[in-house]
Amino acid sequence: MPGGLVARVPAEERGSGRDDVRLLVSRGAEVSHHRFRELGALLRAGDVLVVNTSPTLAAAVDGWVEPAGAGPGERVVVHFSTRGDDRRWAVELRGPLESGATRPRAGGPAGTVVRLPGGGLLVLEEPLAPGGERLWWARVSGGEVPELMRAHGRPIRYAYTERDQPLSAYQTVFARPSPDGSGSAEMPSAGRPFTAAAVAELVNRGVRFAPLTLHTGVASAEAHEPPYPERFEVPASTAGMVNAARAAGGRVVAVGTTAVRALESAAGPGGVVREAGGWTGLVVTPERGVRVVDGLLTGLHEPRASHLLMLEAVAGRAALGRAYTEALSLLYLWHEFGDVHLVLPEEAPGRGSR
Repeated sequence: MPGGLVARVPAEERGSGRDDVRLLVSRGAEVSHHRFRELGALLRAGDVLVVNTSPTLAAAVDGWVEPAGAGPGERVVVHFSTRGDDRRWAVELRGPLESGATRPRAGGPAGTVVRLPGGGLLVLEEPLAPGGERLWWARVSGGEVPELMRAHGRPIRYAYTERDQPLSAYQTVFARPSPDGSGSAEMPSAGRPFTAAAVAELVNRGVRFAPLTLHTGVASAEAHEPPYPERFEVPASTAGMVNAARAAGGRVVAVGTTAVRALESAAGPGGVVREAGGWTGLVVTPERGVRVVDGLLTGLHEPRASHLLMLEAVAGRAALGRAYTEALSLLYLWHEFGDVHLVLPEEAPGRGSR
């Protein structure tokens, strides 16, 4: 992927607002180009947009690894990824860069102690996955992690972005606080271009919104690993709305790969969605396919990203290749502040998009 196609700052710093991004639309082999503000004209009454309400956390916290002997210790940045059921957190330790971003760092070993702001201590216990070294289960003493993040954290960012942004830049219009302080380590970014005005317009057009929650963990920005298990909740009201829409011939369009993962985790083999929650390790691939989702609104993903398998499951390999060829030739922007891609079912002959 050409480095010049990375969105380094939010859309509102490049244009007039969050919705000032381009929208690439795929319908089978057909590709068209729009602005995000035209989304309402591309959907129709009876369609359901499934959105992730997980709030983005200030999940990056500075720390210092306690040295084995004398010395000041190694400075690190702790990325808090996922809250476990046993009060532990999955974390990634990264090396700081002068720009304020971070670089990969070898994980472990077990027993490593990290001093945190405010006097807390973090102790690495075991890798998140057998044989893994990047993410570790850790236990924090001397304070609660949600309070630590609120007092001393900042949003996770990587070196492709130009500078730090306030946490508000990483919240979507759909974000809702969790009672226990849980949230997403990284923004469910497909929902970022939506504004309150855009939501109101879509509702006025007869498009319905179905909320669910999936708390995203830390992405493998360099390693491109498959996603780890994540906590999710699909409420009964959303399950009922999706099932009713499908029965009435409406389309179910997921806003983001996180919404696909949660919704498909709550679907039975026949495509009926039920109320569900807990942990999901589902990885949607072309072999597994999708049971509920008809369309997907998502960002543009790097060549080795596992999310492309999900897109292929929804759109098909040929359609995906065609869309990305056009995205490259027309200089669409990648990553969380970039442009977006809407995958819709191929229209039956003689039927318009509305």
